[in-house]
Amino acid sequence: MAPKKHARSESQTQDDYIQVENALKHPSPKRAKQIDEDTPYENLCELIDETREKDSKVRNVLHWFRSKDIRQEDNRGLHAAAQKAKEGNANLITMYLFSPKDMEWHGTSPARSDFILESLRILKGQLEEKNIPLAIVVSEERGTKRQKVMDFVKENDVSHIYANMEYEVDELRRDISVAKHVQKEKDLAFEVLHDQTVVIPGTLTTGNGGPMKVFTPYHKAWLEETKSEPSLLDTVPAPEGNDKGAAETFKALFDTKVPELPESKQYSSKEDRDRLRKLWPPGNEAGMKRLQHFLDKKVAGYMTHRSEPARDPSSRLSPYFASGIISVRDVLARTKKHNGGKHFDAGDRGIDSWVREIVFREFYRQTLVTTPHTSMNLPQNLKFDFVHWEDDAQGWQKWCEGQTGVPWIDAGMRQLNTEAYMHNRLRMNTSSYLRANLLIDYRKGERYFAERLIDWDLSNNTQGWEPSYTIFNPVTQAEKCDPKGEYIRKWVPELAGLKGKEIFAPYERLGKAEFEKLGYPRPHVDYSETAQRAKERYKRDLHSAEL
Repeated sequence: MAPKKHARSESQTQDDYIQVENALKHPSPKRAKQIDEDTPYENLCELIDETREKDSKVRNVLHWFRSKDIRQEDNRGLHAAAQKAKEGNANLITMYLFSPKDMEWHGTSPARSDFILESLRILKGQLEEKNIPLAIVVSEERGTKRQKVMDFVKENDVSHIYANMEYEVDELRRDISVAKHVQKEKDLAFEVLHDQTVVIPGTLTTGNGGPMKVFTPYHKAWLEETKSEPSLLDTVPAPEGNDKGAAETFKALFDTKVPELPESKQYSSKEDRDRLRKLWPPGNEAGMKRLQHFLDKKVAGYMTHRSEPARDPSSRLSPYFASGIISVRDVLARTKKHNGGKHFDAGDRGIDSWVREIVFREFYRQTLVTTPHTSMNLPQNLKFDFVHWEDDAQGWQKWCEGQTGVPWIDAGMRQLNTEAYMHNRLRMNTSSYLRANLLIDYRKGERYFAERLIDWDLSNNTQGWEPSYTIFNPVTQAEKCDPKGEYIRKWVPELAGLKGKEIFAPYERLGKAEFEKLGYPRPHVDYSETAQRAKERYKRDLHSAEL
């Protein structure tokens, strides 16, 4: 039996550096290679080819919502379930499987947990208006998820189960377990559809037939594919609904409540909760309003200013994408319309640049499908698993708290700790600083991000943290991306009074007495020395890696 996926780490606080064995557990590189050769994704697809074709008489039809498709708008699995119910003159019912221990296992942040639950409340109300129940099924133990689903199916006389594909190893194995159980049933069918992406992961291949593993050619191929097959952007309608009699028939399902946040996922205060809910309003309508604001006010300047966090140039749609609260097809179809009907690489250069970032999301899912070990606490380049990392407890705490003495890094970390979000340029820089200048295991930082980001997404997060020889200089990055120091001044107010280039490196560019008046820490490490140390360590350890 294949080993279970290990937790990415136990929860960590900003005040304490916790050396937890569980934080770094993972399969061996040898086992990772075996998983990559016989992927859970391929195994599930083979099973679904059998379970979807079962000739079951239509009774009640179930759509199983996941944490990545919390919407009724343009939802492929939900639409297919609604069509099957309509064809069979049957009722459509829906279910969400709530697993609080999954939140612990994956380190889901309080902000993301709350965002999902509040969006579920909105969705449940929308469906109830159509006499469609959204039942909340709670699985207190991670090992009982399949049984909870199958019990629900039998209790509600379900003939067809529909769901949308999740590409992480744990979730694929859960669906494999359900599919194998469905195989044994004579009158039950199970279909899993692709909904997260425009182009199905793994389908864009090289001339040799293998999956594309480099982004630039993937991006080019994606543009050509969506240009030649415009139907890829077609959307499907929300379900029409059940007859009024369903309200009584499924009263017990309608009566189930969306759970409150687990105790371990509570906000630090009511003020934090209210502030973050205002910053990130839940639900599809809020997401689409945000899209329209971005298209109307921001996208034209996106290409020029995308790396300048002080301008807040991003769409801030990432939490809505991560939880499937908005549809990528719907977003791109509206973006193309805003572009005058032209394809994404024509017309507005800002649109071209922004859509490129969305394509990265699709590319990362292709990577996850073809290299599944990346969701198992291992780097894509397995040789980086052999790096000997440093145990710098003080450096770790300073990094978490935004007190490294490097303004650009500290500003990014303080934004994260305050907004449950960080501009992408800062994500690259703060991760580089941790794994290279502090030489701390990148997986600790990856987990820290998961525990705080509202838009955490495993495929995006793991690929964003993928270790490499690229090491960003935080001073030159700040001078380039925050030339007036506005972002630093916002998040590091100790430095707000500085003028000119002193703000980018105050310890090096101010006199001793002047610096000490700031109340700001001196740099924890020297950039040049530690960057060289990291390169030498990587070179040595990767060279000696035995795969």
